[in-house]
Amino acid sequence: MNAVIEAEHLRKAFGELVAVDDISFAVKAGECFGILGPNGAGKTSTIRMIYGFSPPTAGQLTVFGLDITRNAREVKARIGVCQQENNLDPDLSVLQNLVVFARYFNIPASEAAGRARELMRFMALDHRENSRAVDLSGGLVRRLVMARALLNRPELLILDEPTTGLDPQSRHQVWERLEELRAGGLSILLTTHYMEEASRLCDRLLIMDQGRILVEGKPEELVRRHVGRHVLEVADPAEDLTAFLRERDVRYESFGHRVIVYVEDGSDLYREISDRFCQKSCTMRMATLEDVFLRLTGRELRE
Repeated sequence: MNAVIEAEHLRKAFGELVAVDDISFAVKAGECFGILGPNGAGKTSTIRMIYGFSPPTAGQLTVFGLDITRNAREVKARIGVCQQENNLDPDLSVLQNLVVFARYFNIPASEAAGRARELMRFMALDHRENSRAVDLSGGLVRRLVMARALLNRPELLILDEPTTGLDPQSRHQVWERLEELRAGGLSILLTTHYMEEASRLCDRLLIMDQGRILVEGKPEELVRRHVGRHVLEVADPAEDLTAFLRERDVRYESFGHRVIVYVEDGSDLYREISDRFCQKSCTMRMATLEDVFLRLTGRELRE
């Protein structure tokens, strides 16, 4: 396998707190690989080790076949990073933020300006070339940070929750640009807690919680393996519904006021449940990655 990233028994601890607990995975060249998980799962800690911001506590981690702890400078020259935080210079214009950042990669000023304008067009920022970063909307800021991450023509783009806090229009614009980059052969690693984002962009992904990997695979395979094809949702079900489901050996979750049923083909079961056990509402829909995520990580709120 031509791997861009290889992690073996990777661990990250902050004192007694273990943020990443013995995880192993690999990212292939040219694919979009996602790391999903609830808040505090260890997603950001994992990618910070990958781009050399935070040293691993234990385990082996290579990027482009290079040990990140010994070859951080060489690795950083070949990657682009889009962090969660807005760390643009607020007093500089859109163009100036890009040109100044290009100096970190020893890109000549004349070339930097041309490359910056090319990326501004790609990210639909050219009409705001002279606007100060502080005057941009959240969606424009994310697109500018992404443009900056592409200045050095990276072989690997790392994105930490790239669309968090964006409105639907801005989110879809970012997705379209990422799809173009992936189609062009760029390797992409992203963390997200948007299931639609992961399903749309990721060739493969892993779901982690409490620092450990729960599952790994292609989005559609994970849905079929852990949920099935259909999901039935029954509101205020009759008391004997759960006994009926156990009898049929059907996977389900009961929350008292609501029962969620996971099946491969739900049409016949849906009709029977609707007729016999549905007191308020009963719906059938296609299973999604969000169903897998909630089933594996739970539904309680995370801080």
